[in-house]
Amino acid sequence: MTLISRRDLGRAAAALTLSSVAPVRVALAQAAAKVVVIGGGAGGASVAGQIKLASPKTEVTLIEPQQLYTSCFFSNYFIGGQRTLQSLTHNYEGLKGLGITVIHQRAASIDTSKRMVKLEGGKELSYDRLAISPGIDFKYDGIEGYSQEIAEKSAPHAWRGRDQSKLLRRMLERMPEDGVVVISVPKMPYRCPPGPYERACFIASMLKVSRPKAKLIILDAKMTYSKQPVFEEAFNTIYKGLVEVHLTNDIDDQSLAKFDTTNGEITTKAGLKVKPYIANIIPAQTAGRIAIDSGLADGDWCPVNPANFASTKIENVYVLGDSAISHEMPKSAYSASSQARVVAANIIEDLTGKPRSPGLYRNTCWSYIAPGNSVKIGADFAPGIQGGKPILVPSNSFVSKPGESAAVRKEAFDESAAWYETLTNDMFHKTVTKG
Repeated sequence: MTLISRRDLGRAAAALTLSSVAPVRVALAQAAAKVVVIGGGAGGASVAGQIKLASPKTEVTLIEPQQLYTSCFFSNYFIGGQRTLQSLTHNYEGLKGLGITVIHQRAASIDTSKRMVKLEGGKELSYDRLAISPGIDFKYDGIEGYSQEIAEKSAPHAWRGRDQSKLLRRMLERMPEDGVVVISVPKMPYRCPPGPYERACFIASMLKVSRPKAKLIILDAKMTYSKQPVFEEAFNTIYKGLVEVHLTNDIDDQSLAKFDTTNGEITTKAGLKVKPYIANIIPAQTAGRIAIDSGLADGDWCPVNPANFASTKIENVYVLGDSAISHEMPKSAYSASSQARVVAANIIEDLTGKPRSPGLYRNTCWSYIAPGNSVKIGADFAPGIQGGKPILVPSNSFVSKPGESAAVRKEAFDESAAWYETLTNDMFHKTVTKG
């Protein structure tokens, strides 16, 4: 592993950000091709824009049921009362301005033998190449008494943007002075590995000021988690006595065994019973339903060629973002945007008959600890072989350490805000309104 100094961390993060959003520049053949993209998030919106920028003659169609996109990444800032929902919400007008056809319907099915996507309204779209970035779905049946309906009404996971994030924030605002918040964390893999612990810091930051008698309990179905030393440092110093962490080594996806809908009590598999005011239950996850239904998944996730994220199950289809098996590369918005750059280049190279070069990927993930105090982790990723199988291999890894100065943490805090503006502007080809 190549070592980098603390001084170089900021430069490295800035370089990663710029390279991950740089448009591909590949010459195209004269004949127009049809590319359909399913999913308008960090992966799908990015790959659609990248292809159209590099290839104005290519017919690019983006299928996304929501007319407005509210990012799940940075939603903890809204839940924690530090950003407005409007500042996390974006439209698709910039992509339409590039000449991309944006259809706000749900993709109902994919006929990969005929290269056709059928929309919920009945219309069928043909494609030469298909890129699918449908995000995640949830395994609600892993906890007795828990369901999608319960999540939407009284025990939000808030692991997608907007409605459940609004519900969780309202519950926090109404919580009594001595209320208890429980965050339940599943086993890996899931979207944004350090996200539950960042959320704990946001909530603890709120409670420390307004409800110092309250308690936040984290129930994790594993023994280790991303950025553990710096989060533990925060829980033992900044939020001492407020945050309680329970780690387990259960073989199941969840540490919870039961959610009692009559009184809100939760029971862990180890027998611990807690009756919180807020149960923030984050379920175990799978690839987006359309990917599984279309035969792109092997179990819960979609296997891909790590050189270009082409599906190993079905030809002429690429799967990127949270739904793909990306090995040690985390499921994050940064990862999805980096994968989109490679997928766009490979689709264009494939359609024009040019040799396809293996992709190089990057990820950086920032996490809030306290106001003006953030930490980060990141690495480069490249195709490699392990145990005779192709995987993505990390290199040039870096991670924040306990005991860093306030200046270093403030630099990371500012970097994260700048990254959000840069990425969403690139995704939607507009300037993000600050809120």
